[in-house]
Amino acid sequence: MVITYLGGQCFKVSFGDTTIAFNPISKDSKLKEARFGADVAFISLNHKDFNGSEQVNYGEREAFVIRGAGEYEVGEVTARGFSVKTTYDGKESYNTMYYVTLEGINMLFVGALSDNKIDPKFLEEFGDIDILFVPIAGGDVLDAAAAAALGVKLEAHVIIPMQYTDADLKSFIKEAGAEGVKAEEKYTIKKKDLLPLEGEVVVLKS
Repeated sequence: MVITYLGGQCFKVSFGDTTIAFNPISKDSKLKEARFGADVAFISLNHKDFNGSEQVNYGEREAFVIRGAGEYEVGEVTARGFSVKTTYDGKESYNTMYYVTLEGINMLFVGALSDNKIDPKFLEEFGDIDILFVPIAGGDVLDAAAAAALGVKLEAHVIIPMQYTDADLKSFIKEAGAEGVKAEEKYTIKKKDLLPLEGEVVVLKS
């Protein structure tokens, strides 16, 4: 599996012939847009920074777009969405967390989560979490301390921070006890290599 970070909360995740997108950035956003072809696009919140599904229709690929709670199966991708009330950018809405499995690797993408006290009934539904994608900017989403605490609570093998400034990242690395970690262009990993890891922080360049 290869994971690439494209800024904001946007990730491209590829395994073999399958590519998925998390929170692709809309062309109406002030964030730098990214264009690539995806088979599946997960949208956690209806906001221009996260809902650019049209940006991942590229070439012969037209993404199957998933928005909101429910169970999904698209080709090699299986997923469950769990929605929670939130207020983002001054607007009350719903944010959906996605538990996604691709080729045996379990990912939890929490989207624009603002409270790390996740409903216990949701926690019971999560299986083993190989990779946790978590915002660390504070404000409308989790701050560095809350994000690090969530990673510990969920016992994630790998934690990938998103949506942050340099100062936010510095704080998160300190909170997570990951001093010395270096940013990577992309993250390439296999299931068997994930299993021994405990709370490993992976920082990706955008």
